[in-house]
Amino acid sequence: MSRIPQTFIDELLARTDIVELVGSRVTLKKQGREYTACCPFHAEKTPSFYVTPQKQFYHCFGCGAHGTAISFLMEYDNMEFVEAVEELARRAGMDVPRESGPGRRDSEDFQRLIAAQEAAAAHFTDNLRHHPEAVDYLKQRGLTGEIARDYRLGFAPNVRDDLLRTLSGEFEEQELLSAGLATRRDSGPPYDRFRGRIMFPIRDSRGRVVGFGGRLLGPGDPKYLNTPETPVFHKGQHLYGLYEARKASPRLEELLVVEGYMDVIALAQFGLRNAVATLGTATTRDHLERLFRVVPHLVFCFDGDRAGREAAWRALEQTLPVMRDGRQVRFLFLPEGEDPDTLVRREGPEGLQARMRQARPLSDVLIDGLRQRHDAGTREGRAALGAQAARLIRDMPEGLLRAQIINELAQLASVSTDQFERGLGPRAPDDTPAPSPPPRPSPATRRQRLEITPVRLALSVLLDQPTLAQDLGDMHWLEHLNTPGVKVLVQVLETLRQNPHLTTAGLLERWRDSETGRHLLKLAQWQPPPSQEEAVPKLLQDALGRLRQQYIQQRTEALLAKASRAALSDDEKVELKTLLIRKPQ
Repeated sequence: MSRIPQTFIDELLARTDIVELVGSRVTLKKQGREYTACCPFHAEKTPSFYVTPQKQFYHCFGCGAHGTAISFLMEYDNMEFVEAVEELARRAGMDVPRESGPGRRDSEDFQRLIAAQEAAAAHFTDNLRHHPEAVDYLKQRGLTGEIARDYRLGFAPNVRDDLLRTLSGEFEEQELLSAGLATRRDSGPPYDRFRGRIMFPIRDSRGRVVGFGGRLLGPGDPKYLNTPETPVFHKGQHLYGLYEARKASPRLEELLVVEGYMDVIALAQFGLRNAVATLGTATTRDHLERLFRVVPHLVFCFDGDRAGREAAWRALEQTLPVMRDGRQVRFLFLPEGEDPDTLVRREGPEGLQARMRQARPLSDVLIDGLRQRHDAGTREGRAALGAQAARLIRDMPEGLLRAQIINELAQLASVSTDQFERGLGPRAPDDTPAPSPPPRPSPATRRQRLEITPVRLALSVLLDQPTLAQDLGDMHWLEHLNTPGVKVLVQVLETLRQNPHLTTAGLLERWRDSETGRHLLKLAQWQPPPSQEEAVPKLLQDALGRLRQQYIQQRTEALLAKASRAALSDDEKVELKTLLIRKPQ
């Protein structure tokens, strides 16, 4: 994260109305002191998404999504942390300050690299108008000027230093090398990385150019060339066409994942502007998580030959660990010799859409793929099938889809469902949101669940009403209590006392991207029933009272144990006598 002062983030969240922010993107309906909607992060028919203005916090009881206004922009608009802060600051009419130090220098360097990419894109676009051979190539591919404009297509002439000479007055040589726009051999002079190529700018979620793909206009190798890994461009995270797809339809339901830039462009030419492409790499989990933040349904498009099916299997392996209920993935295998570009020209958009509707579900591709890889007619083959299936399913999130797949795989392996599940072993650590829980519990049910321990109840109350921390007396004893979670409670109390005007959202942001933060986010879901709001301070006192009794018990036992080994000091004798008087019988 960039070094933005914490005090600024506190003030920004205090000024932000999360109901207004979420309501600008999702239709909210007031329900009591909360606002509800169908969750924007997963498909559902019954609202399970709640926004609590008092806490400046949102939570979905369907998919587990939750967080502050910053988190909402990061998830809904696919922004990075700093981008989300900048957007909220823009809405609030505030300037984002930067603390001095390495963080500020890193931020400035990042912005310079982005500026270099944007300048290069403008130059490539201008070049396209002055090179008829490039325009003719695009026309031969059936592309219009409108599509070239929307996707900012350009051209890099086959000149060693065309871009370098153009940008040298604005950017240092090292900046262009760091941006991946220039390269060099050994210690020789730098030269343009892209030459003699149609240029496809790759944009991030905010529409900024972060890299390029370039296709040779004539023969040669490699046909396609991408920007190398840079501080602003990571092939395993970005997807070509995703920004354009979201711009064309802000509330997409489905995306078609294809293999090439020209496939995306050709489909857009025919009105299908929901296609994206990976950047010359296999689909990664980062790709999938980004896609699923935008849509609940994906269709992967692969060649129908052996290589295409192997590529589909690799995509399936990456997809299973993120396949929560509510998400759908299907696989479209094209006829031999066809790609989306040629197929849409031959069959039209209606033909391709019909094929997409007939695409095979992920579960079918998984089970058929296992059948093809193993001989289910022998015990050994069934055992091998079960072993591979277990490896694939182990890290799939819990849910109805996983249960159905396990039932069918157990039958294929000729074992019971219980035997198959025992063979799965422990799941790998997973930072993805929790799978779909039961329907939204009542506030009373939520409070009952949190009352399991006094620490959880105290934290839940403080997250609900942070100002209560100012009314507490001397709590130094809490630091010496040996009880799970009490260190977090001490940290929260100290933070609230040092920052008396801190909101729930501001408090949660203090622990962003930490295990403590994830724990606090879960506790922040709790709130008292409207009829019991006045009793909330007493709940905090009751929880702290029980913790105080635990401390008295622990300290008494410690002093008695010491007394059995050695003499107590005068102060310790007085303390023990006092504790024994207070200790409940």
